[in-house]
Amino acid sequence: MADIEDVLDVVAAQVTGFVYPAGTGAASVTGKDVNVFPGWPLPEQIDKDMPSGIADVSVYPYGVAKNTTRYQPRSHVMSVVTPTLTLTAAGSTITVGGAMPAPFTAHNMAVLIANKAFIYPVQASDTLTSIATGLAALIAVAYPGTESVGPVITLVSDARIQATRVGTTGVTAAEWERQDQTIMITVWAPDPATRKQISSAIKVALSQIAFLTMPDGFGARIRYRRDMLSDQSEKSRVYRRDLYYDVEYATTVEDTTATVVTLRTDFQTPQGAEIRTIDS
Repeated sequence: MADIEDVLDVVAAQVTGFVYPAGTGAASVTGKDVNVFPGWPLPEQIDKDMPSGIADVSVYPYGVAKNTTRYQPRSHVMSVVTPTLTLTAAGSTITVGGAMPAPFTAHNMAVLIANKAFIYPVQASDTLTSIATGLAALIAVAYPGTESVGPVITLVSDARIQATRVGTTGVTAAEWERQDQTIMITVWAPDPATRKQISSAIKVALSQIAFLTMPDGFGARIRYRRDMLSDQSEKSRVYRRDLYYDVEYATTVEDTTATVVTLRTDFQTPQGAEIRTIDS
């Protein structure tokens, strides 16, 4: 899920790239040090940095977030585990190949024979041979005479293999809530020229960005709202500019589910009596 602090971190990271276009190990757009951070600066930090010619850029929420939820929750696939096991059919034999996942991740080994699916869920203690043994035992219930030796399963002659499939798991995420929060990017500079250089770099770069990617993989809409200049003639002589942006982001919930290896279709009469069941 994305939280307001995630938003601040993402915006601060982007701003750092704007003021250090060649990387933080190279010069900033001002040629001097610029500190970029999420949160509000302490007064003593400003008092210390300004006389030293160091500029600060803070990223902080402004005002109260507004609930903008308007979509029904819908799951999106974020990632899928790559299988390490294989199933290969040749004639009347099926071979379990590959390697056991390390660290262990769930695998479903599926064989489709004459529109009927046989699925073996792999266990952490399994080997290629024990997987073949378990799968052969499931198939033998419908096709007596099916047997296995090592990782190879041999079916009886009347068993027609349609497909072999290996399924794993994937992470899905659903958006349950959406909110709009104003973010204030504040430039604290020791002189007007430095303030202008930093502010311009940020504003020009953000004007070309419509969406930010949050840690949960979802997009957050970012839109310019307004900005304000402030010159404070105090002991530290702070030249300040506030840039306001509205960021609309989602609150998401992730879940781990198995990938689909077979589909089952039930055919029924208008009265609800079962006619036939087909796996595909």
